Amino acid sequence: MSLVQRFGRLQFFHAVLSRKRLCVILIALAAVGGAFMRAQDVAGPAAQKSQEQALVELANKERQQAGLKPLAWDAGLAAAAHAHAVRMAAEGPISHRYGGEPDLPQRAAAAGAHFSLIEENIAIGNSPLQIHQGWMNSQGHHDNLLNPKIDRIGVALVPTNGVLYAVADYAQGVAQMSNSAVEASVAKIIQAKGLTLLADSAAARQYCAQGSSSDRGTGSGMRPRFLMRWQSADITNLPPQMAQALASGQFKQASVGACPLQSDSASGAPVFSGYRVAVLLY
Repeated sequence: MSLVQRFGRLQFFHAVLSRKRLCVILIALAAVGGAFMRAQDVAGPAAQKSQEQALVELANKERQQAGLKPLAWDAGLAAAAHAHAVRMAAEGPISHRYGGEPDLPQRAAAAGAHFSLIEENIAIGNSPLQIHQGWMNSQGHHDNLLNPKIDRIGVALVPTNGVLYAVADYAQGVAQMSNSAVEASVAKIIQAKGLTLLADSAAARQYCAQGSSSDRGTGSGMRPRFLMRWQSADITNLPPQMAQALASGQFKQASVGACPLQSDSASGAPVFSGYRVAVLLY
């Protein structure tokens, strides 16, 4: 048998063998592919976290070069960013808000973030560097990242169809204080004005907890001559109306109460962060 004949038989044998074992081979390949995908799934979150950290580092390097303080990682902002990035990847064209989705302040607050100012950058890109450079070349995104007022950041990168859906939420954080700590802080300011603080805060707390449109008073007992409640992210400064009342010299005693935030459009303060306080003057 010639070499050509032998070679021809070899090719034929290989073709026959391939047809007979095709199903087995495909099953084996599927098993290998499945194992590979499972390995990717295990490694995926770590790689994704590394990319997110890279985006944070790029942001802080940019801020350092601009003479600004670095941004601290905020888990609440990151959770809000991730939820929105997942939605961007699922719904297609990127947007800051989709149908039925709360706006940025509400969804960030629901995720556990506490802030007095919040901003957001979104993008689609191939890498953290490309995304960062895109933001720096866009005036609005550039200004968000280099805002001197913000001090916290949460980032999410969701890989889908070969690209990264990116969300970065920036905020000016608000330290969380207990109601008793809030009351003590405001009471200290009032005492410095020369007023005596009443030991019983029940009436002020009751008034604080009433709805913003309610002026039902404080129940039985000594009646205040001036009452006011407000919401603010900064409890170190009293509202002008309260400051004027204290400066008038008409009042000698005060009661301070704190309570959970409410929807209070009259206060002019954001309802998604900060503190709610009531002060009664006698």
